[in-house]
Amino acid sequence: MSLPANDSSTSAGGPAPAKAIIGVSLKMYFGYQRSVDYCRDVAAIASAHPAVQSGDIELFVLPTLPVLPEAARILGAAGAATGAQDIFWEDEGAFTGEVGGKTVAELGGRFAEVGHAERRRFFGEEDTVIGLKTAAAYRNGLTPVLCVGELQQGSVEEAVARCSAEINAIITRAQSLGPAGRTIVAYEPQWAIGAQEPATPEYISTVISGLDAHLRTLPGQEDSCVIYGGSAGPGLITKLDSAVAGLFLGRFAHDPKALKTILDETAARLTSAEVTA
Repeated sequence: MSLPANDSSTSAGGPAPAKAIIGVSLKMYFGYQRSVDYCRDVAAIASAHPAVQSGDIELFVLPTLPVLPEAARILGAAGAATGAQDIFWEDEGAFTGEVGGKTVAELGGRFAEVGHAERRRFFGEEDTVIGLKTAAAYRNGLTPVLCVGELQQGSVEEAVARCSAEINAIITRAQSLGPAGRTIVAYEPQWAIGAQEPATPEYISTVISGLDAHLRTLPGQEDSCVIYGGSAGPGLITKLDSAVAGLFLGRFAHDPKALKTILDETAARLTSAEVTA
């Protein structure tokens, strides 16, 4: 499955669209210097990785916010990208302590994570607020990484229904405020976040297939896609259906060697799909 690139240069003569997406959130695990060192390690891997350099794999890292300018410089030179783990819904104003999407873009960010389960749990964010933040990402040229996921494990049908309702509410709210753009939906079942093991490959693949089909029916979302997060790590991508566009990684990719393994596995998966097509 080819994925659309994240800018307007995909017209005739522009780069081919990415075939997979791999994102990493560092959350607040690393301090400034360790985050910079991590970005340097990832940049070295990306620079030498054929699938990243060809554009087959779109790679991004979301560090703690003070690192963003340096991360953009380091990763950008290696063909990867960066962004913020959260943004405010207004671009500027009397909002002490907040950072708007306008500033994230000025600092070199290309992505903005919104709606993560920890933001919902610790800060009381709900679909209306997340919709406002998604709109802020769109209008500032950022690709929102929209996190959705059911609280308790149940059936595939229940998960698809719950997450589709979240996607509808958030994107509808965002679109009421202005034009939408590409969205990366990160399906992260909340019961799997921080767990020793992710959801089963069959469960993940079936839920994401349903979410992807639903997402592409929404106005302005024809070029959007769904990736998986929630205790994702090495070995998982090889077990997932092609409907899963990639992975949104946490602690299992905080070791650059593990991230390289995941990139290698993703590239091998793409090669296998081409051979069997």
